Amino acid sequence: MIDKGRLLEIVREAGRIAHARWPGDGHALESWDKTPGNPVSVADLEVDRFLRRELGLLLPSAGWLSEETVDDKARTGSDLLWLVDPIDGTRDFVRGRAGWAVSVALVSSGRPLIGILAAPARSEEWCAVAGQGATLNDAPIAASTRREFAGARVPVDQLPDPDTDLVAVEKPNSIALRIAMVADNRADLVATLRWGFEWDIAAAALIAREAGGEVSDAFGEPLAYNKHDPRDFGVLVSSPGIHKAAVARLAERAAQLKHNK
Repeated sequence: MIDKGRLLEIVREAGRIAHARWPGDGHALESWDKTPGNPVSVADLEVDRFLRRELGLLLPSAGWLSEETVDDKARTGSDLLWLVDPIDGTRDFVRGRAGWAVSVALVSSGRPLIGILAAPARSEEWCAVAGQGATLNDAPIAASTRREFAGARVPVDQLPDPDTDLVAVEKPNSIALRIAMVADNRADLVATLRWGFEWDIAAAALIAREAGGEVSDAFGEPLAYNKHDPRDFGVLVSSPGIHKAAVARLAERAAQLKHNK
């Protein structure tokens, strides 16, 4: 049985390490693009090294998959896996904005068991354990229960023309934080229509599910983790009452984009 208290301590410390380098508090930060438009910073790498060491000591039998570590496919032979994004929302992080979080999930047999998001710049800590509900700053949370698709709150910068019947709300750069907004009823729907990695969504998807939200890929199919190719096409998180309508709204666009990519 994993020591949840120790796990929380580790993720909080990872958040403190990142926060100590965050330009939003006036700290100088070295960053660069891994690929055009895909930034990384010294903080990402420092947090990654810290988490790999400490989580490895906490649960030596677990495999490891992180955005900032070369993928060792030997992980697929392990029932347990740490899925880590050292800083999800690096664009906001390097610009001194608060929309970033440390994301850590423990996965067993392809399903998340524990998910934690530490967002110290927002004074937010999210946690979920499978079958035990979800919390924000230790208080239980409940996801959106919206049943009407029109008027649903979506964290986006700008709504596409076909979706102007929806309502745009605050959009942190971190996809994990956007998903968590559905978990505590600050948003009704989050959807992406692109290939994304397991480490981006594992912790937040469990938090949303345990809070009562519906979680799937862009086509409404279940998500799985620790796959040989650790990607899914899109993620769709919403209140259960509008999930089918969201899948239907996005179906043609999702199929076209997946085919084109």
